[in-house]
Amino acid sequence: MLVCQAHDERPCGEPAGGATITGTPDGKEPRETLSRERVLRAAMALADERGIEAVTMRELGRELGVEAASLYNHVTGKDDLLDGMAEHAVAEIDVPRDDVGWKEAMRLRAVSACEVFARHSWAAALHDSRNRTGATSLSYMDGVLGVLIRAGFPPVAAAQAFLAVDSYIYGFERRWSSMTAQQNATGTEAAREVMAAIPEGAYPNALLVAAAFTTAPFDQDAAFDFGLGLILDGLERLLPGA
Repeated sequence: MLVCQAHDERPCGEPAGGATITGTPDGKEPRETLSRERVLRAAMALADERGIEAVTMRELGRELGVEAASLYNHVTGKDDLLDGMAEHAVAEIDVPRDDVGWKEAMRLRAVSACEVFARHSWAAALHDSRNRTGATSLSYMDGVLGVLIRAGFPPVAAAQAFLAVDSYIYGFERRWSSMTAQQNATGTEAAREVMAAIPEGAYPNALLVAAAFTTAPFDQDAAFDFGLGLILDGLERLLPGA
């Protein structure tokens, strides 16, 4: 939902400067003017609620209360719509900070990306499949590479480090999203189900792990930090003088 905030005093019902409100002859609540931003935000909300497959021009028009043809005044087509959604999702990821060391900057960036992809379960796969030459994606890429290059990574190594961390982020989130979608049980309940499915005397190692998780539920955040820490520690050994 987009909220317009006005700080000037004006007669009741008069729109703020730059805002346009469309009145309706039947006296119903006026409808917000369509814009590219509103179209993209509505598409993201639709994907969040019903999955990326539900995002069609016809369905999006229905959600916005307009004919699908009206959307083409703001996006050139489905590809432009999906590119815009991917750009907006990337814009929600925190850009690496300069006031911390490179490892902490990369960790904070990775955690933020994981949180964004958790909010928008469609975003990781969509971003992987779309054109990344938009201004937001290029700015994000430049910021991440800048942290690595300033830390001492040569340009090619910085690109490889970026790829390694991003592959982990996308892979972890997709794996976790898939697991969450497939099982409604809590971590301990799922572990007990695995134990119950193992025949007596079979799969001793799987049994040991499942037994451990019956008393200590799987911690998603700890698991993410564990793998990320291994990657960042390994990358640190590539730095000159390490």
